[in-house]
Amino acid sequence: MAKFSLEQVNDMYYDVLKELGNIGAGNATTAISNMLNLKVDMKVPKVQFLDFQELPSAISAEEDTVAGIYLEVETDIGGSMMFLLKMESAHYLVNRLMGRPDDYMVEFNEMDLSALKEIGNIISGSYLSALSTITNMVITASVPYLAIDMAAAILSVPAIQFGQYGDKALLIATEFGDDITIEGFFILMPDIDSYDKILTSLGVAL
Repeated sequence: MAKFSLEQVNDMYYDVLKELGNIGAGNATTAISNMLNLKVDMKVPKVQFLDFQELPSAISAEEDTVAGIYLEVETDIGGSMMFLLKMESAHYLVNRLMGRPDDYMVEFNEMDLSALKEIGNIISGSYLSALSTITNMVITASVPYLAIDMAAAILSVPAIQFGQYGDKALLIATEFGDDITIEGFFILMPDIDSYDKILTSLGVAL
C-alpha cells in the first residue's frame, strides 16, 4: 500500500515536484526551439498542486476552447499526463510548423491536427524525458490522443479516472516564445504508488 497521500503534500514534496516541473518545462522549450528553428525564451513556470475542479479555471474560462493532448504513462510508473494549449497558441505553433503567417486562424484541417498532435507529443515527451533522467526510471507513454473542446470537458475524463486516488493534480503553467507568447499547461497525474516511487528515487523520505 502506498505511503504517500495527495492530501498530505508538505513543502519538501512540493519543492521536489516543482523542480521536476521546471526541468521538464526547460526541456520542452528547447524541443520547441529546435522544432521551429527559432530562438525561444521561457519564463519561470508556475507550478501548482490543485484540486481537479480548480484545473479548468486555472487554465482559462471553463467554456473556452482549448487543445488537449492526453497520454497514459507506463512502465516503471503509471498514471496519465496532459498538455493543453489555448487555441491562439495552438494556431501559432501549427502555423510556424506549416510555414504560414502567424495570424492565420482558419479551422484546423486533418493535416493541421496531425501536426498539433506531433507538437504535443514532442512537448509531453520532453517532460517525461526530464522525469526519467532525474529519477533514473524507465518511463514510456502511450500513443497521444488529441481533443479540441472546452477546458472543463477535456479535463472531466482524467478527473473521473483519477478520483479514486485523490482529488489533486500537479499543474505546470509555462509561457514561452519570441515575439508572441505561447501559453501551455502540463498536468501530471501519477497514481499513488508512482508518487511513492518518484519521491523515493529522489531521496525524499516518506
